[in-house]
Amino acid sequence: MTFTTLISVADLKNLIAKGDVFVADCDFDLAAPDAGRAAYAGGHVPGARYFHLDDDLSGPMSGTNGRHPLPDPEQFAARLRAEGLNAGQQVVAYDAAGGPYAARLWWLLRWVGHDAVAVLDGGKQAWEAAGEALESGPGGAITMGSFSAKAPDPKATVDVAQVLANIETGERLVIDARTPERFRGDPNPLDPVSGHIPGARNRWFKDNLDAAGRFKAPAVLAADFAGVLADTAPGAVVLQCGSGVTACHNALAMAVAGMEGAKLYPGSWSEWIVDESRPVERG
Repeated sequence: MTFTTLISVADLKNLIAKGDVFVADCDFDLAAPDAGRAAYAGGHVPGARYFHLDDDLSGPMSGTNGRHPLPDPEQFAARLRAEGLNAGQQVVAYDAAGGPYAARLWWLLRWVGHDAVAVLDGGKQAWEAAGEALESGPGGAITMGSFSAKAPDPKATVDVAQVLANIETGERLVIDARTPERFRGDPNPLDPVSGHIPGARNRWFKDNLDAAGRFKAPAVLAADFAGVLADTAPGAVVLQCGSGVTACHNALAMAVAGMEGAKLYPGSWSEWIVDESRPVERG
């Protein structure tokens, strides 16, 4: 069985026992970029390799392309190969932050043609809550993998020019995954300019989770997103956030709900605001 959206602790445990799964620890803290590596060293799912949002799951910043640009596909593939990923191998990603950083790896792998990737529902906390052991240290020896990236799917993303043009055409619905406070324009240290893209609607990514930190049931997510999309088809949706990371959480939630086809705006708000001529809406 191939897992392509979410995976439970029990199913991950079975895959680990069979010995053919690539587990990726993607834990990260925007306020403390080294915290994820430290947490990984302190304890991680057995056999997991660590992937850092800034260093491994993003490309270089130019000053105009947002805080977390998409990585170069070949460099991204080389990093995964170096950690032992093989072509076609099941990948399971997790973090301890509700899933946004794991969802980033999920989205990136699909972007380069690797569909056998799922996010551990409930993350590291669910693994520990189930009584499963963690291992500490830097991880074991690595055998070079055979993974290679396919040409990225050009239909998976939109650029800033397309988002700007859409304000006039209204052909697509932009959904912003940031907190309601950031969306409406309250001051926030992450946003030098506050507000949102005109016409966007808000779906805070954490609203995809239940009180236990697991994704809501597919039917519940479908109803939630139907309320946001109204009469817009999923394929006409553009997902964005502060820097193209938590938007991937909404992409995953929509996939869980059976609502495929939304596009990612990778530069998101942190790219949008570097040009003062681009309009900003508040409220």
